[in-house]
Amino acid sequence: MGGTDKTRIHVGGISILERTLARLRPQCAAVIINANDPERFAATGLPVVADSVADFAGPLAGILAGLDWTAAHAPEIAFVVSVPGDSPFLPRDIVTRLHEARVEAGATIAGAHSNGRWHPVVAVWPVALREDLRIALAEGVRRVSGWSARYPLAAAEWPAVPVDPFFNVNTPEDVAEAERLAGRYPQA
Repeated sequence: MGGTDKTRIHVGGISILERTLARLRPQCAAVIINANDPERFAATGLPVVADSVADFAGPLAGILAGLDWTAAHAPEIAFVVSVPGDSPFLPRDIVTRLHEARVEAGATIAGAHSNGRWHPVVAVWPVALREDLRIALAEGVRRVSGWSARYPLAAAEWPAVPVDPFFNVNTPEDVAEAERLAGRYPQA
């Protein structure tokens, strides 16, 4: 997207960030944002947590930041759900469904699945795994799917019709498609 802040892109009249927060807040005890430039999200009033791992280690570093923040600021919370900042149609039941899939399967982690695909960043993570993740990052692990595969993993399945809830906005064409979908399916 040429450096565009995808969270600020408007879909259905509001930003993807606003859509995401509106979906997560009712489901979560706390919401934080992982970003290495906290000023960008200061207006949300939410904690903005930077990566603790150098060299922009990718989404796993963001997951670790969330796990560390939770351990330090909300030790009564045992699990963190992560979502990307470029998915405008996240499910309104994402937290419940991920936890249910994890419990039903007796798994450590549960991730989202739709349209025959895993969405590795959309998952529920035990805070207790944070030191294991820190070690994996120090060893050079960067792929979310590579690290999560070390643990029993459950799939929480969502239909992709009429709208895939994990549709990502990565191109101008995706923005146009998201606008079309939001207009046609305003509840998505």
